[in-house]
Amino acid sequence: MSTTENAAPSHFIRNIIKADIEAGTHKGRVHTRFPPEPNGYLHMGHAKSICLNFGMAAEFSGKCNLRFDDTNPEKESTEYVNAIREDVRWLGFDWEGREFYASDYFGILHDFAVDLIRGGKAYVCSLSAEETRAYRGTLTEAGKNSPYRDRSVEENLALFARMRAGELDEGSHVLRLKIDMASPNMLMRDPTIYRIRKVHHHRTGDAWCIYPMYDFTHCISDALEGITHSICTLEFENNREIYDWVLDNIDAPARPKQYEFARLNLSYTVLSKRKLIQLVKEGHVHGWDDPRMPTLSGLRRRGVPAAALRDFCERIGVAKKDSTVDLALFEYCVRDHLNASAPRRMGVLDPVKLVITNYPEGQVEWLDAVNHPGDPAFGSRKVSFSRELWIEREDFMEDPPKKFFRLSPGREVRLRFAYFVTCEEIVKDPETGDVVEIRAVYDPETLGGNAPDGRKVKATIHWVSKSHAMEAEVRLYDRLFTQEDPDDMPEGKSFLDALNPGSFVQRKAFLEPAMADALPGEVFQLERVGYFAVDTDTDMEKAKLVLNRTITLRDSWAKVAGNP
Repeated sequence: MSTTENAAPSHFIRNIIKADIEAGTHKGRVHTRFPPEPNGYLHMGHAKSICLNFGMAAEFSGKCNLRFDDTNPEKESTEYVNAIREDVRWLGFDWEGREFYASDYFGILHDFAVDLIRGGKAYVCSLSAEETRAYRGTLTEAGKNSPYRDRSVEENLALFARMRAGELDEGSHVLRLKIDMASPNMLMRDPTIYRIRKVHHHRTGDAWCIYPMYDFTHCISDALEGITHSICTLEFENNREIYDWVLDNIDAPARPKQYEFARLNLSYTVLSKRKLIQLVKEGHVHGWDDPRMPTLSGLRRRGVPAAALRDFCERIGVAKKDSTVDLALFEYCVRDHLNASAPRRMGVLDPVKLVITNYPEGQVEWLDAVNHPGDPAFGSRKVSFSRELWIEREDFMEDPPKKFFRLSPGREVRLRFAYFVTCEEIVKDPETGDVVEIRAVYDPETLGGNAPDGRKVKATIHWVSKSHAMEAEVRLYDRLFTQEDPDDMPEGKSFLDALNPGSFVQRKAFLEPAMADALPGEVFQLERVGYFAVDTDTDMEKAKLVLNRTITLRDSWAKVAGNP
């Protein structure tokens, strides 16, 4: 499917593919791949790559593979594989059975390595990690050849065979390409392509104790799968030289080309997998799918529509230089999609009791309420109205400023879908002085929100019938970080010092009865409050409803009051 519901603007990757098709490169084929390492959950940066790789394949009637780069068994697991599958599907893409693993090619990769040794293009190096760093040189000084660089082909083959057989210790030997220790690209200074790791692999078990490195594995995997356009982020730009060298020096079945684009950098967010793992393992968040996390599982649990994320990825475009995108653009995309797709309900998060003193005790009316004011196709529902209601505490002020038009002593307001009411009296807690009850009268001629005499009110507030209210737990999620760039902290501070202490607040709320039918994952707009998703971990039969705030609504009163 397309990465966007709108016409797609051009970008340099799209232009490259168009030019290749016109020139007959790759016989006009377009075959991409999304190659995550299963060592964590996918995040928003991965979403950009998913949309680009799958989107380009779909746009040009091509194919896109899902390939797991599982060459580091110490950090990878089946849990991550399953999570990645789920995330890609949720985002709206299908790899149509083309699911591959780097571990599928371990035997072929090994044979290519042996061929390189036989051709004098690879050697077993016995330097320690510290010695290897010292021999590599610097950006301004050439490296030095390893003393093991001139081992004979026979000795290299024998040592590599012993590495493969598990006879040698971890860290004692590696297999390196014999390229150029004076190369200005330090990655080309005899890069390591195999190392010893006596670790159980999530797919191959204990069949291997040597594992290939990314730079050796990735290009060969692309060639074996017939990939035409290998699209990576900019941090792999210098790796392209190794990519090309390897394919030029083996009997590759195909000749893909690598292209790099700018990764996603987002304000008030960290997208480093290492830092996300730290947040989870140290308990700063409640797991990978915590709704504050920029992971796809976290966004999904928070109620972000996949279409909004795809729209965001299309809007930010595909560039050649890194830049930072304002989180507000993502929030705009979420609001824009939810405004059109989320049915409306009423709920009160900070309740104070409103008693309508002239409304008959024991009487209940079931009033019509539209599910979406802008789309009749959503239909309507019934809401219960009675003498005692819950309203938001912030919708009442005893001594209001000039531009406050909501409920206050002597003022008349409209109750959504119901009547006009006028505040006549308040009851306070004698100890704290807090208002605990507001007493008002209603005008029975104003049902539906209009007065027969044509008088107007300046505010409409929402409410929930006290006797019919459904109690729920509401989790108010906000930005996880207070700093625009958590990766750029003052000396002595880490990104953890930028954590927002108010990013997670729990409240008891009262909801209208229709919310009893809400299903896990459904997203609603609680009118005048925000968008909320029914938590997917909620057991509807054993626990009360739990709502996760997806995003707030714009608050015009906050601007008037000078609040952030």
